Amino acid sequence: MPVDFHLNSTETAVRAQATDFARGVLKPARTDYMAYKEHQKRFQATRPAYAVAIAGGLVKGQIAPAIGGSSGSLVEAAILVEEFYAVEPSISLTIFGTSLGLSALNLTQKPEHREFIAPFLSSEGTPLASLVFSESGGVANYLERGAPGLNTTARREGDEWIINGEKKWATNSAGWDNRGADLACVVCRDITNPIEDANADPKDSIMVIIVTRADLERNGDDCFQVLHEVSTAGHSATGPGHHIKYSNVRVPAKNVLCKPGEGAAIISACFDLTAVLVGAMAVGLMRAAFDAALAFVKRDDRRGKTQLLERQAVADLLSSVKMQTEACRAMTWKAAHAMEHGPGDYKARRELALAAKVYCSDTAVKAIMEAINAVGVTAYDTEQPFAELLSNAIALPIFDGGNVGIRRRHLQEIMLSPDYDPWAATYGLSTESK
Repeated sequence: MPVDFHLNSTETAVRAQATDFARGVLKPARTDYMAYKEHQKRFQATRPAYAVAIAGGLVKGQIAPAIGGSSGSLVEAAILVEEFYAVEPSISLTIFGTSLGLSALNLTQKPEHREFIAPFLSSEGTPLASLVFSESGGVANYLERGAPGLNTTARREGDEWIINGEKKWATNSAGWDNRGADLACVVCRDITNPIEDANADPKDSIMVIIVTRADLERNGDDCFQVLHEVSTAGHSATGPGHHIKYSNVRVPAKNVLCKPGEGAAIISACFDLTAVLVGAMAVGLMRAAFDAALAFVKRDDRRGKTQLLERQAVADLLSSVKMQTEACRAMTWKAAHAMEHGPGDYKARRELALAAKVYCSDTAVKAIMEAINAVGVTAYDTEQPFAELLSNAIALPIFDGGNVGIRRRHLQEIMLSPDYDPWAATYGLSTESK
């Protein structure tokens, strides 16, 4: 997409199909799950809609062709995410949570792990995947030298690895019934040979192990527990990131996706890709807020003689929302294109992805508040969409790597690099850097 924002035929088709699915499947499913108050019951009520997504190839479409999937470009993914989020974020996040759960497999593409992907390539059932990374004590500083590091550990014993530890906030990690996801990529710390050196690099012990539902069942009922069911302010029907615990879960050595020393880089790369998609989520929410506010101010006059949109203050607020939405979409698409095509080296491309996540997620909260101010107190009515949109938006700056503790720190690291080239992702490497 060289400086041309016309969608090509494939991108146009992706948008049309995503719009049809969002309106025809996701929107009616919201009516079904809203009949329940508890998060867990709402989530379980979305299972039929998720089954339609599986049957329609939506999950297969997020798996790399090299390992049997049919995924397209990152720009196409961003288009799809925006269309879904503009209509129904909760079920959308469950679907994209499975995509994140499979992302490490997408990146490693090891033939010996094809068997684990098979359930997600079929058009049957409702398999859930989860990238089980975050912990109840946070992970912002888990690679700091001399720090405790990850709570979740793995120890080699013969031809098996034994996993122990607690996790939290990993979408889909508890599965449909609180007995675990069909496939979990568990990020853990190897303690087979404990390292006593406080100056040792924590990255050397980080690994990723695949844990399937069959593994959990083979280990018995006590190996996996939900310690606390998390209910969230927004995304109230998403596959919940409950506080979970693994106790002496034994898995065969073939389940090792990333050996010790390989895990940290793969997990970072997974979240570089999702950074772009969080930007698209933000655009979808802003777009929905703008559309709802615009419709309101065109039909309402607040007992005056003219529609609200003719009032300068209201028009200024809505034009601000519209400009921020357009700017964030352009930034997201640019980041998506750059991640796959450049210019610039990976560090430069990554900077754009991080910027899209931080800027767009922060902006979404601000823009939705402006839409609320344009509408006025009516926006506080739960029959209006604005409170839910805001509740969903406030998650974006703090999940998928919080902006303050993680994403901005990564941007800081890039800028501190001695060979930092600030405009490489736009113009290519500068003469000084070549």
